[in-house]
Amino acid sequence: MKSKPEPAAAAPTTDAVAQALSDTAVETLKSLSSLSLPMPSLAQLQNDYVQQATSLWNQSMQQFQALGSAALDKTTAPPAPSPVLGDRRFAAPDWAENPASAFTAQLYLLNSRTLLGLADQLQGDEKVKQRIRFAVQQWVDAASPSNYLALNPEAQRKALETQGESISQGLQHLWHDIQQGHVSQTDESLFEVGRNVATSEGSVVFENELFQLLEYKPLTATVHERPMLFVPPCINKYYILDLQPDNSLIRYTVAQGHRVFVMSWRNADESLSTVTWDQYIEEAVIRAIEVTRDITRAEQINTLGFCIGGTLLATALAVLAARGEKPAASVTLLTSLLDFTDTGILDLFIDEAMVRVRERSIGAESPNGGGLLKGSELASTFSFLRPNDLVWNYVVGNYLKGETPPPFDLLYWNSDSTNLPGPMYCWYLRHTYLENRLMKPRDLTVCSQPLDLSLIDTPAYIYASREDHIVPWESAYRSTQVLKGKKRFVLGASGHIAGVINPPAKKKRSHWVGGSTAVPASAEAWFAKAKEHPGSWWTDWALWLASHAGRQVAAPKAAGSRRHPVIEPAPGRYVKQKV
Repeated sequence: MKSKPEPAAAAPTTDAVAQALSDTAVETLKSLSSLSLPMPSLAQLQNDYVQQATSLWNQSMQQFQALGSAALDKTTAPPAPSPVLGDRRFAAPDWAENPASAFTAQLYLLNSRTLLGLADQLQGDEKVKQRIRFAVQQWVDAASPSNYLALNPEAQRKALETQGESISQGLQHLWHDIQQGHVSQTDESLFEVGRNVATSEGSVVFENELFQLLEYKPLTATVHERPMLFVPPCINKYYILDLQPDNSLIRYTVAQGHRVFVMSWRNADESLSTVTWDQYIEEAVIRAIEVTRDITRAEQINTLGFCIGGTLLATALAVLAARGEKPAASVTLLTSLLDFTDTGILDLFIDEAMVRVRERSIGAESPNGGGLLKGSELASTFSFLRPNDLVWNYVVGNYLKGETPPPFDLLYWNSDSTNLPGPMYCWYLRHTYLENRLMKPRDLTVCSQPLDLSLIDTPAYIYASREDHIVPWESAYRSTQVLKGKKRFVLGASGHIAGVINPPAKKKRSHWVGGSTAVPASAEAWFAKAKEHPGSWWTDWALWLASHAGRQVAAPKAAGSRRHPVIEPAPGRYVKQKV
């Protein structure tokens, strides 16, 4: 590495971490004490609960009586099944046909609505309210009777039908997942990076301690003179952009006649535990820009950043702009944040006390001058943002029913987590999510340069996903007010990943394009005049990108250059490193 962070004047001991944790607990208790529940609201909730619980009990007793009568008198018709519960966790007929199970599920749903209603009626600090609601939602989801064998009639029936084989298989799945350290969301044994995911043909043409640079083999006889550099998120592996040939954004871009380079981040280990944000900018993103220009001999290149990759890319371009360099002919930001005013559900986890704990445990202030944010921790956090879909669904299927989850390339990628250097992560956490200083001109110094994102005046294509719970689309839209070049904002349907990975051939979903070239100050004003178009946003982006890619030239016959020869075939070693 070119540089190491300077040691602190007095490295804090573990007592400092303990003090930070104590501070967190005290601040939490103070916040809770500031909340109140209006008595009229509480009374109304209590009254509604008693009425609904009484009705549910009477209805269930009638069913039990009818069931008893039918058992004693064969001429008596059996009771009608309970009404549809309206929750997919209880969609199997077993729940409605068994009065006890139906009552359990209906009582659980009633209790869930009441507890969440109580959380919603709290008055006080909005962030504390949202945290309590999130905690209640986590508890409610975990307490579902569908998650427990003794209360799940569908799992019980399967155990009887298989003579206990489903339980035996479920225990094997549980032991396997304990050993691998996470709940299996797909059959991971069916996938292998470089064999049936991340298969686009290419070569590693550069590497250092932070990343490998991949160059992809052209699929056309000619290519645009300006190459394309992808900066994927460092919190995940790059091959979300190259899962399968038919849903690969990398392959699609190559097929459009672009010479494509992609950064493949190294999965951080102890040797990288002191690496900083500045090093990720200088020795990774800026270095990738330099090598791409050097190999292609292009004065300017097109660039794309996805999620935190977009934040890294914009920071690097602003640093270069401060140095008087403008290497990018265009910049594309996919579900990225530059203005962190509203970070959605992730804001629940971040406050001053939490950041201090991180800084003193794995940041530059830690006893060792650094540490690692484990990929498994990040993966668990993101999974519990949607626990019923990404946690409990698989607990029931894998362990209670003994089922092997079906193969799904995206979920395989989702489980292939990555570590991050602690100092780099802590800088990002404090200066973006907590303090939102990145978008304030000259408020931060990065790589010895006063940072000003408004210096990025290159044309920008900014994409957001409408149902994104990680990067709210309105927040992604705020990048249009930060960057000063000509901008095009496009909104896609679906979420953070599915909205981005939406190839045209699938003819799925839709996207919205502004009614004019202007980008108003507010996202709401933009959407009011936007027009919805069927299908993928990729075709819109391809047309835009071609207009900034320059003339057509003969495609290169080989990857790399004399100064940067091929090191190994894509996808390279770094992407195969496990946490």
